[in-house]
Amino acid sequence: MNKKVDFKKISIHEGPKQSPGFFLWHISTSWRNAIEAVLKNFGLTHPQFVVLATTGWLTRNGELATQAAIGKLASFDPNTTSQILRGLEQKELIERIQSTDARAKHPQLTSKGHIILTNALPAVEHQDIEFFSTFTKKELQQLMQLFQKWR
Repeated sequence: MNKKVDFKKISIHEGPKQSPGFFLWHISTSWRNAIEAVLKNFGLTHPQFVVLATTGWLTRNGELATQAAIGKLASFDPNTTSQILRGLEQKELIERIQSTDARAKHPQLTSKGHIILTNALPAVEHQDIEFFSTFTKKELQQLMQLFQKWR
């Protein structure tokens, strides 16, 4: 059975290019591909980089961070956060220190993790600058304001 779909009945848009969600999908896929190409040089996946950077950010002044806090800031669920941290631990980029609460662990960067983050973060930020280079400084500030409405 090959029935034609009557998009005029089921969609408010004339076509995919008028859909903000479809448009966002294409932009985010292009951006993600650009970032992943950079991270490949560091042996990291994009989620691993996000968790590594988030761990570094939360522990930057010697504070202890929980896996839950890392997951929340990185927008990952607890199971995904734990799996990513486990992978980073296997790569010797983080270590997880047992808390006094037996259920909690405090991830922190290892020396190797610090070196990787110190090199990967500027490379990712450079790729961001390149990706968004079609925007003027003012347009980029406006875009950031729009993005912040989602938080």
